[in-house]
Amino acid sequence: MKTEWTEVSTIGDLLIRAAALAPDRCALALPDARISYAELLDGATEVARSLAGLGVAPGSKVGLFIPNGLAFGKAFFGISLLGCVVVPLNTRHKATELGFIIANGELSAILSSSEAADYVDLPAILVDALPSLASADAARPLALPEAPMLRRAILVSGPSRPGFVDAERFGAAAQGIPAAFVEQVSRRVRVRDTGLILYTSGTTANPKGCMLSHEAVTRGPVERARHRLSSGGKDVTWAAGPLFHIGSLAPFIGSVGAAGTFLSDVYFDAGRAIALMVREGVTLAWPWFSAIVQGIIDHPGFDPSDFDTLRYLFLIGPDSLVDRVQTLLPQTEVLQACGMTETAGVFALSDPDESFVSRSTTQGKAAPGVEVRIVDPETGADLPPGKMGEILVRGFCVMDGYYRDPVKTADTLTPDGWLHTGDLYSRTEGDSLIFQGRLKDMLKVGGENVATMEVEAFLCSHPDVKIAEVVGKPDPRLDEVPVAFVEIRPGSAVEPEALIAFCRGKIASYKVPRAVYFVAADDWPMSATKVDKRALRERLG
Repeated sequence: MKTEWTEVSTIGDLLIRAAALAPDRCALALPDARISYAELLDGATEVARSLAGLGVAPGSKVGLFIPNGLAFGKAFFGISLLGCVVVPLNTRHKATELGFIIANGELSAILSSSEAADYVDLPAILVDALPSLASADAARPLALPEAPMLRRAILVSGPSRPGFVDAERFGAAAQGIPAAFVEQVSRRVRVRDTGLILYTSGTTANPKGCMLSHEAVTRGPVERARHRLSSGGKDVTWAAGPLFHIGSLAPFIGSVGAAGTFLSDVYFDAGRAIALMVREGVTLAWPWFSAIVQGIIDHPGFDPSDFDTLRYLFLIGPDSLVDRVQTLLPQTEVLQACGMTETAGVFALSDPDESFVSRSTTQGKAAPGVEVRIVDPETGADLPPGKMGEILVRGFCVMDGYYRDPVKTADTLTPDGWLHTGDLYSRTEGDSLIFQGRLKDMLKVGGENVATMEVEAFLCSHPDVKIAEVVGKPDPRLDEVPVAFVEIRPGSAVEPEALIAFCRGKIASYKVPRAVYFVAADDWPMSATKVDKRALRERLG
């Protein structure tokens, strides 16, 4: 008989609930900063009032271009409390990618920061994406040709910059908006309203905006945090990644939903991460990827006895690494999972009673409330256990579509709600899922989606490049990295290193090809009318 019940909430109400239940508990901790739930709610309410004071209306799309930290937490929940849609922006994106997202997402405002401690100059990147911002008058709403819908670029902290509303003026804008107004608008938000638009790279040249409802974003993470992954006391969750990524944002939302403490940092450093987790008594860890886990357990400061509070650890990696972690931390339940941005994160995870071997070799079972099918990619017929095919997902966690892209939405979502993931899986007789690769021509570089067409299109913008084909090369740290095969124009003297340098600083660093190989016009391996990328991969050995 079912003993757990479903509670669905808006993003903003999760914080309100936690602040009511545990106002003095630490909500978010970094190595050198921390904030209680009462303080986080006060800060989020202030952000909502300031946005409203600058004319940002409920329902607007608001970009969040801030590194992990207290300011991110206040801004994230503040945008939600105002009934706006949060659009987290990847701080590793460069001008071209940001410019597209700002325009395509119809952002009315962007919140950023200019702290010296930020590892990149975020306002400068925004100005590169929107050149006319540098000469704009921040005293009045923006009217930029590059982003017609954008009305405000705001710095929540740090020194002022031309074109940006500075932190002092942003704070002062709250004075004319009573807190009661924020309460009124937050109560109007419905759980099936869009709460987030998360942009993810796909098989096209530009990122796609996944529209995720409040229910999709909160229900799974909160149910897991309150029931499946609870330590029975105060839960302390650590995630290694950036909060603009669903892989860390979902655990953060789950932690707030359970009124726990979330641990983060502006960047990943194994020594800092170990010290933070030990100091706070971590109970649940989301390192996700092999490189992060290896960095921690191989660090000279790592001592398994310091992690006696750690009850759960998520890891996607080779069997040998999972086995090693299970041996090092026998009191810790190691879990694997399946997830993607289009499903608001996890849609399958390991069961509590799975064996040591199963945790090393499979990626879990469909989460409660979620259905999966494995089908023949050509016929759509359901496949039996042991057969590889495309995995389809249906449930509360699935996105409502790609923002302003009905064609790609129709290609991805069936009329009855099944999401074509483009990923290849098989399943065991016991319904455990096994990841087999990607159906779509897309790379996974350290957890980041990289559309090869996007990198190819950028390489072809170089005047000496005639044809470019990008494939993935296996990498022990990042799973795979992009490499490019290029045909240069006759008479060109460009060198491979020059093409790599051409990409640096123009596209995200993880998209930059690690190597460029020249191909003669008559040396392309062809399959019918297309370049055979499988043959190119074979050339890499």
